Amino acid sequence: MFEYFPGNYVWNLGVVAALNSGGLIDEIDRACRPIRDAAARGSDAGTPDFLRAWTALTDQLAGQAEEAEKAGHSRTAGELYFRATNYLCQAERMLARSDPNRLPAYRRVLDLARKSFALRDPGVSRVAIPYEGTTLPAYFSSAGPSAPVVVLVNGLDSTKEHMYGSGHWRELAARGVSCLMLDQPGTGEALRLQGLTARIDAEAWAGAAVDWLGTRSDVDPGRIGIVGWSLGGYYAPRAAAFEKRFALCVAWGANHDWGAVQRRRLEREGERPVPHYWEHVLWVWGHDDLDTFIEFADGVHLDGVVEKITVPFLIAHGEHDRQIPLEYAHRSYEQAVNSPRRELRVFTAEEGATEHIGLDHLPHVSTYIADWVADTFAATGSR
Repeated sequence: MFEYFPGNYVWNLGVVAALNSGGLIDEIDRACRPIRDAAARGSDAGTPDFLRAWTALTDQLAGQAEEAEKAGHSRTAGELYFRATNYLCQAERMLARSDPNRLPAYRRVLDLARKSFALRDPGVSRVAIPYEGTTLPAYFSSAGPSAPVVVLVNGLDSTKEHMYGSGHWRELAARGVSCLMLDQPGTGEALRLQGLTARIDAEAWAGAAVDWLGTRSDVDPGRIGIVGWSLGGYYAPRAAAFEKRFALCVAWGANHDWGAVQRRRLEREGERPVPHYWEHVLWVWGHDDLDTFIEFADGVHLDGVVEKITVPFLIAHGEHDRQIPLEYAHRSYEQAVNSPRRELRVFTAEEGATEHIGLDHLPHVSTYIADWVADTFAATGSR
């Protein structure tokens, strides 16, 4: 993985994610040069510096976008708003829950994304999924009438804006597949602005997404799949195991035993995805005591679950994932005995995409998954 900040895995992950989601090396270099010393103090201590530096870049791009928009250069403005969204999204992800800048930064991310849709990606729209007396915020990319669709779900710290920036929805659309980019409970806007925390039984909110998709005239209700990256590699298989309306499932990172990973992290084994890690984890799951949370987290696993998956199932994992052990990918594959078409794809250092969810070569994993999804939908036809 490209390491702009030697020894600071979390910050490097943010840089690489931004680069592989449409960021430009010159812009990122200009933002990062002033904070090299801050990075050396550790991933937690320097997050306000990271926000200031990347917000300055966001301000510059947003200002350029406004000028381009006034001049009638809508395509240029849209690209600038898109990159501004990408950069601020990564900076917001780094902040502590208690940081007073966190919610204002995220609200600005939402506004920048809205402007990007209007000028760059009018085929992407904001939607709301009815769920237990409230709604789940999402973005929907339509690939046309009666199209198959993928529900794309977050991990521990990502948002639907990260999914938008990844361009995975665009790869799916090019193959005739629509995409619902969902902030499920515990993630993104659902957590930040609505206070909806994560739950083990992912099928509850996943089923709500299927219900909503079934009301749309442009969706083939017999071809709805679910793809989850990072912690979504737990949520998606869990959902597919118990919500039988899904036609396929992809674990984009095999998070087979997330509870065991937490116990490893208590012992400082493996890397953590975000600064202020335990504060973030407790926020996501709605807990306030680490000791009792660790006991609870033991229940976040797929043993006895993936055996219940009865649809095609792809597990995509980086060979040198420093967060989630490769052995978990093999465990999910070995236990998915009732899937009619199970596949394990391990990405190697020689080809790239060997880090967590392939962030070091995200497009390589994205196109592989998009091809697999399109081929699987084509093989199953409308049910």
